[in-house]
Amino acid sequence: MGTSLAWEVIGVIDTEGDRAEWTFPAEPGAVRTARAAVRGQLRGWGLDSLGDIAALLVSELVTNALRHATGPIGVRLVRPAGLPEVLLVEVSDPVSEPPRERAARPEDESGRGLQLVASSSRRWGSRPDSPGKTVWFELAVPG
Repeated sequence: MGTSLAWEVIGVIDTEGDRAEWTFPAEPGAVRTARAAVRGQLRGWGLDSLGDIAALLVSELVTNALRHATGPIGVRLVRPAGLPEVLLVEVSDPVSEPPRERAARPEDESGRGLQLVASSSRRWGSRPDSPGKTVWFELAVPG
């Protein structure tokens, strides 16, 4: 998988210390590649227990970004200094419109991503970025 990862990632910006950041092309393969990158980094940090939920939520947000963005999608993991109990995850895209949670009906095939993020994280939100926006969420790091 390491070889295919290199071909699909536009650039690994920084994976040292307490942050890791990647930029992916706005292509369907970005979801799988982002999941693998997040799982790999969390394993490296000894946070395997967060791998499943972090990868799932990143998948949802990258999928949302792919539906609307034609430019690169950024994914960033941060272990905030002084907050060992928090993992911050950010997904950014060049579309400035903020994400909107919507009520999906049982027969709908989409529309549950932000509900999943909201119910599975400590906190979540979005902020304008240049260009576009960043959607973020926090996960509790097991003590």
